[in-house]
Amino acid sequence: MKKIIAGLALIAVSSVSFAEAPGGPNCGWGNMLLEGKSGTGSHLMASITNGTSGNATFGMTTGTNGCSTSGALTYSGANMVSAIMDEFSEDVARGQGDAMDTVAVIYGVQKQDRETFAKVMHENFAVIFPGENVTADEMMASMEKIMKADSVLSKYIA
Repeated sequence: MKKIIAGLALIAVSSVSFAEAPGGPNCGWGNMLLEGKSGTGSHLMASITNGTSGNATFGMTTGTNGCSTSGALTYSGANMVSAIMDEFSEDVARGQGDAMDTVAVIYGVQKQDRETFAKVMHENFAVIFPGENVTADEMMASMEKIMKADSVLSKYIA
């Protein structure tokens, strides 16, 4: 259980670090105070400053603090499963494991359906991972196609 929680936390933190913040990339006092700085520490401090004071929210509402809501939100990071793709492929080959459980949780697969998820993924290993050089996007597309075709798992794919 601890591994699942740690995996989800790692995925959540890493995925957020690639997203452009609501209000734009220059929104909030944290960004203003740490302008020109780079690295995880600077980004974390800017995020904490913006989050704890509520200035980014105020800026988006009033159009101040370097914030704007006119642009579309973007996400330029890799999908969340790519962070644990190697472990996931090993679990799919075995038919069980922590990475498989983590991916099931990410997809919102309810506990009562996780055994089906593991079985279906295992049975379709060659389709999900057709070769060594499969990309995370290709893997996810195959996995989602397989889930859509399954009567139990289709409800978890929008």
